[in-house]
Amino acid sequence: MTFEELKLTRQFIRAVEQAGYNAPTPIQEKAIPPIRSGQDVIGIAQTGTGKTAAFLLPTLQKLKYPQGMEPRAVVLAPTKELVLQIHEQAERFAQFTELRCLALYGGIGYKKQLEAVQAGQDLLIATPGRFLEIYQRGGFNPKKITTVVLDEADRMMDMGFMPQLRLVQELVPSKRQNLLFSATFPERVQRLADEFLLWPTRVEATPQSTPVATVQQFSAALPNVATKLHFVKYLLTERYPEARAMVFVREKDQAELISRGLADALKGQVRSIHSNKGQNSRIHAMDLFREGAIRCLVSTDVASRGIDVPETSLVINFSVPRDPHDYVHRIGRTGRAFRDGEAFTLVDPSEGYALERIVELTQTPIAPFDVPAELPVEETPRWEKQAQARTIDGEMRKRDPNYKGAFHEKKKKTAKRPVKKGNRPPKAKRG
Repeated sequence: MTFEELKLTRQFIRAVEQAGYNAPTPIQEKAIPPIRSGQDVIGIAQTGTGKTAAFLLPTLQKLKYPQGMEPRAVVLAPTKELVLQIHEQAERFAQFTELRCLALYGGIGYKKQLEAVQAGQDLLIATPGRFLEIYQRGGFNPKKITTVVLDEADRMMDMGFMPQLRLVQELVPSKRQNLLFSATFPERVQRLADEFLLWPTRVEATPQSTPVATVQQFSAALPNVATKLHFVKYLLTERYPEARAMVFVREKDQAELISRGLADALKGQVRSIHSNKGQNSRIHAMDLFREGAIRCLVSTDVASRGIDVPETSLVINFSVPRDPHDYVHRIGRTGRAFRDGEAFTLVDPSEGYALERIVELTQTPIAPFDVPAELPVEETPRWEKQAQARTIDGEMRKRDPNYKGAFHEKKKKTAKRPVKKGNRPPKAKRG
């Protein structure tokens, strides 16, 4: 199929050609026709397969040309980085039109964004919080919005955005088109989606939670954090000395620790991003990584969704994600646009159960990797052994409520010996 057969107008065909698209991807083939016809759509496809273009192209074509001062479509996304990336693509696709697109996100002052909205916009790409803030400050009239897109819909609905999304739902007209897109769409989220969509068309380029086929997946059994750090240095300096890599961790403090630990080995070509970083710092780090000025980005799951840097050839899960759906999004940062990529998941003794859940969800085997014999193996400190034991106990109790683990026994309180009245010491006299 060609973009002409999808009935895109000439200015958008020119734009996708300049963007390097030779032919529509499967998700674009399946999603663009029902979106053009005005249907509500749930779109599910692997990361890196063109989901953003699948909803942007028909939405922009529906807007056609600038009209009035109020926005007529909004794309909501969970993170600032994703908002900026979608906005960049929207500008690229709309370059041969006069359509006005604006990114709204927090972490910076609202005044410039408020002024830009009041100057007139056709499409807003926003985080839910900043969208509502600009509205509450009199930025726009939401009654002209006829299309609402939720990108990374599972995260939007499943990670605390529901109150804000319900507010958005009350503000915009009830007669509108709703589009929900993601690589994963668990059953519990489907129930929440029923609030937003009316008789939706569900399009799947691949079954949900399917990892990209061009990504080779490996796991490495390592005893502790210090040994994992040695292994990451080995991958980045010896096995893949030229690779652009993303390293994912669970916690903000760990992102800083790993970034500092890699700084010498990578000669400073590493940065970290997490929610405690300032907005400008996060954007700057992502820009450096996208441009190739740095080789490695250490991140929490703030960057596991939607970030598109096609040159990323290596993903390292320093810690196994607790939610197996996050694994699909993490490794989807490589193998984008059908390129080859590799993903390594480093597993300590307490993370085996989390890895099992990933294999169960994805139905894809993860090959064990032979750790080099010369790799330094550090002794696990007492605090880390205890943390691992607690995690194992928690996992075992989920499987068997009667399980008694290493931390189930409490010290018995020794009964106090009653003191006979005759044996009591005399009370001290005051004064």
